[in-house]
Amino acid sequence: METNYLTDIMLPLSLAIIMLGMGLSLVPFDFKRVALYPKAASIGILNQIIILPLVGFSLLWMFGLKSPELAVGIMILAACPGGPTSNLISHISRGDTALSITLTAISSLVAVITIPLIVNLALAFFMQQGEYIPLPVFRTIIALTLITLVPVGIGMIIRARAINFARKMDKPVKIVSGVLLFLIIFAAIMSNRDIFVSSFTDVGPIALSLNLVMLTVGYMSARFLRLRTPQRITISVESGIQNGTLGITIASALLHNDVMAISPAIYSLIMFMTAGFIIAITNIGVKKVEVAT
Repeated sequence: METNYLTDIMLPLSLAIIMLGMGLSLVPFDFKRVALYPKAASIGILNQIIILPLVGFSLLWMFGLKSPELAVGIMILAACPGGPTSNLISHISRGDTALSITLTAISSLVAVITIPLIVNLALAFFMQQGEYIPLPVFRTIIALTLITLVPVGIGMIIRARAINFARKMDKPVKIVSGVLLFLIIFAAIMSNRDIFVSSFTDVGPIALSLNLVMLTVGYMSARFLRLRTPQRITISVESGIQNGTLGITIASALLHNDVMAISPAIYSLIMFMTAGFIIAITNIGVKKVEVAT
């Protein structure tokens, strides 16, 4: 990620491939499912689009992170809703996979508009005047549409016209997506390896707190609305598992600031660790119920 070739071409291309894979699993009905689960869909979208950025900002204020670039990085991450990774984790955790796919699809549409707004507010608040160039809103919306929504749309078209091919490609694309995700995070770390360790001590506690708070908010808000356990799990995962790949892409490819990309990279590492605990806890709980019955 130290060259324009990597940040301007390979990084957006990798994200586009990941989003294409998500599109292969979507059908138009996934967008209509909001009407079937109005409470679940509403609280899930609210958590991701509104509550997450507010919690992220509050934690930055509480912890007093000194680096403005790392702080902006946290807000970039907080502006990015869950991606394909949250769908996979929700499925493995025995959540409501259909609801997870619906929330990801809807939030991805909304985030194209909200991301530039939230990121520009973060830049204006944390950075000194003259130290940053704000994201041009319209141009950023176009860029995000091209690297996220267009690939998703292509994937949906492929699934609609060649469903057997889409099903055959589902597993290979997921594997490729996982590898690309790892490479993106690795590249973000290696591009600033000299300051990564020191940054981890500053950003790590904030990233972990953001992750745990949002996982808890997601579960408890779903419980408050008396949703079923699978829906509670899904809303928890969707609220606490963010699209770190998109965050890294925005920082590196759109803002051309690799230091800001460190925060989404650190969050992604922590996110996968907590996701492992969620998967273990939910599956152990199900096994206990099966044994009891």
